[in-house]
Amino acid sequence: MFKLQGIVKLVSPMVQVSEKFSKREFVVTDNSSMYPQDIMFQLTQDKCGLVDGINQNDQIEVSFNLRGREWTSPAGEVKYFNTLEAWRIDKVGATGGGIPASGPSAMNLDPISASTASLTVEKADDDLPF
Repeated sequence: MFKLQGIVKLVSPMVQVSEKFSKREFVVTDNSSMYPQDIMFQLTQDKCGLVDGINQNDQIEVSFNLRGREWTSPAGEVKYFNTLEAWRIDKVGATGGGIPASGPSAMNLDPISASTASLTVEKADDDLPF
C-alpha cells in the first residue's frame, strides 16, 4: 500500500472497456519535489465513483496499490506495464461543516458544548453558603 498527496489536475469520465469491466483515470500533480510530477491513477469497477465528489485543483491524498503485468505482442515482443490502482481518496484540508477529512473520529462528539461546560465549571467553583 502506498499513499500520495497532491492536487487534482484531471478527472476523466468512466470508460466501459467490456461488458464486465469499467475503469476511470485521474491525474494528480505531486509538488513534493523540486520538479512537479503529474501522476495518473486508475480506478476500476465499483471504485470508479470515488472521484465523483473530487474537482480539479482539490488537494487529496490517494491510497493505492502498484500493479504490474507482462504482455506479449502478436509479433512475440514482450512488454511490461505498471498501473497505480487507487482504492481510497481523501480530501486534504477540507474546511466548513460536515465530517472532517480525517473522518468522524476527529469530530468532537461530546454532548456538552464549550459554553455549557464553562457554566458548569463556574457553578462548581461557587461553594459559598450565601
